[in-house]
Amino acid sequence: MMLKSQIQILPNPKQILNSKSQFIFWDFDIGIYLVVLVLLVVLGFTADSYAQPLSSAELIKNSRDYDGKTVVYAGEAIGDIMRRGSYVWLNVNDGKNAIGVWAPAELSREIFLTGSYKTSGDIVEISGVFRRACPEHGGDLDIHALSLRKAADGRRHSEGLNPDKKNQAIILLGVLIAVWILSRFIHK
Repeated sequence: MMLKSQIQILPNPKQILNSKSQFIFWDFDIGIYLVVLVLLVVLGFTADSYAQPLSSAELIKNSRDYDGKTVVYAGEAIGDIMRRGSYVWLNVNDGKNAIGVWAPAELSREIFLTGSYKTSGDIVEISGVFRRACPEHGGDLDIHALSLRKAADGRRHSEGLNPDKKNQAIILLGVLIAVWILSRFIHK
């Protein structure tokens, strides 16, 4: 004779199916949450590394707010790169103003061309500590670079002769010669 405790009651097949599908959906939900979490973390880190650069006008206008804070500034490297021991001074112009950048010399190795009359300088993006009145550099407004990334290569300008100016010079030379010849005949 079988006791009631020995009788095994099988669950309803619908209950088995529902419990398995809930388990599968629960795993699927965890998977989605993990993927979303990983994407948010990755995008969060890349958003910091590609922060929107501030303009020189913004930095100058709100210099008290940005003083001592890490900022991103981008523009054309102009003038000479001046080496000072293991550091360099370089000027970066965003089209409105130039800001001095104090950077470790190894960061400046990426810069090949600086802006002048004959060249457009490399476009660089600087991330560094903004100083409204840097005590280390005589109270000047500057950025102490933590990183430097070359965003675009500079280029050399070829100075061609303007054809209009060339034609005007030839015409003026002809008029000058004609006036000189006429003056020689009048004085005789």
